[in-house]
Amino acid sequence: MGEALAVGGDLEGAEAVSSHVVDPILLASTSPQRRVILEQLGLPFDVVAPEYEEHDPPDADVHDLVREHARGKARSVAHLGGPHRPVLGVDTAVAVGGAILGKPANAAEAERMLERLAGKTHTVVSGLCLLTPAWEVVEHEATSVTFRELPPREVARHLAHREWEGRAGGYAIQGRGAALVERIEGDYLNVVGLPAALLVKVLAERFPGAYGLG
Repeated sequence: MGEALAVGGDLEGAEAVSSHVVDPILLASTSPQRRVILEQLGLPFDVVAPEYEEHDPPDADVHDLVREHARGKARSVAHLGGPHRPVLGVDTAVAVGGAILGKPANAAEAERMLERLAGKTHTVVSGLCLLTPAWEVVEHEATSVTFRELPPREVARHLAHREWEGRAGGYAIQGRGAALVERIEGDYLNVVGLPAALLVKVLAERFPGAYGLG
């Protein structure tokens, strides 16, 4: 059983617009970054930990992988959503040179990831699943991120701050990881952890006007 529902943030403004039309989104995630993005978008939401265990086959396609994980997370708590409430699952991974980089298990693995990303362009791919008992939408978004060349001492300083913990690719672009980046192409919030533009598009299509969108 997942954790008890937690209400997301200060939602008075969003609830005034939409709570009388639809229930708050049920976010199947414990990520603080995803909560912040939903608050930034003014969307009402509740949070529950997904009851889903990720498995990453070494030969997996990154797009298929994040879509499958997003679907698994959303489906794992769908029974808590009720008849009309949308359930949202998201999964994010980093892909470079044909390899998929997830969350490093320790500082040594984070160091190898950062060394691999230094001076190169990688892709941050997020899978998104939004579902109700009546329908399910599964899509993905990709953003290109280019790192500067990183001398060993800079990698060491980054590791010392421990911001790599729990971060795909070993960095957080919304934190100190921003200093590692030379440029990005695409949705910045996708790199933070939730493809906001894609979510807005799906909500506007599936719930026109209900969330102040569409």
